[in-house]
Amino acid sequence: MLESSDIEKINRAAEILAKSKYAVVFTGAGISAESGIPTFRGEDGLWKKYDPEEVASIQGFRRNPRAFWEFSMELMKKTSAEPNPAHYAIAELEKMGIVKAVITQNIDMLHQRAGSRKVYELHGSIEKLKCLDCREEYTWEDFTDLIQNSEIPRCRVCGSWYVKPKVVLFGEPLPSTVLYQAIEESRRADAFLVVGSSLVVYPAAELPYIAKSNGAKMIIVNDECTIADSIFDVVIHGKAGVILPKIVEKVKEIRGSMS
Repeated sequence: MLESSDIEKINRAAEILAKSKYAVVFTGAGISAESGIPTFRGEDGLWKKYDPEEVASIQGFRRNPRAFWEFSMELMKKTSAEPNPAHYAIAELEKMGIVKAVITQNIDMLHQRAGSRKVYELHGSIEKLKCLDCREEYTWEDFTDLIQNSEIPRCRVCGSWYVKPKVVLFGEPLPSTVLYQAIEESRRADAFLVVGSSLVVYPAAELPYIAKSNGAKMIIVNDECTIADSIFDVVIHGKAGVILPKIVEKVKEIRGSMS
């Protein structure tokens, strides 16, 4: 049950979005957590159980690719994630012409599956795999039998064991072109909506500050407080899958009254 103060905030967020000319959405692990994908940080985060240096850094991967794959395969078995109402709400705002771009820290492609078209993936995507040695690219289907038998992929061109999803591991730079585009979208935004991010991972966490400094109206929907809450015009703490559909509903109402 939403508090009356939350309803007021939802109405204010909807008003900002309904009147915006160029809204940009920035998402983090919190939105995917509502689809059953485990988060990495926080009280029950994966880094409480696993050492990220061993299973999720480029140095660890090169030392022991098997540790990375064992970790990744365990995650895949734990979740058969589908987009949740928050993903669909963002896609609907894009279809309405309000949201012009989605910038995400997530690698799960749930935004695209929900219908979002313009998505900047700061940390890469699980869509394809790549050999770090010869740069050959693969699809998951190329290694289906191996993965089902818990065997790690090996490059079929050069024989390297250093085949991994095209995701950014610790110690790797963000893809420069995507980061540049995300910065430009943040500068251009007149409304900037953050969903499900703790805003502690840089350089991604700098994007809301860029939007703010360029005059954007700022909204955040997150389950918990963040260190950046003070820069936002509207701060709503709660489940994105509950709150975002209500914002969309109100946006439609406001737009209807404006026409």
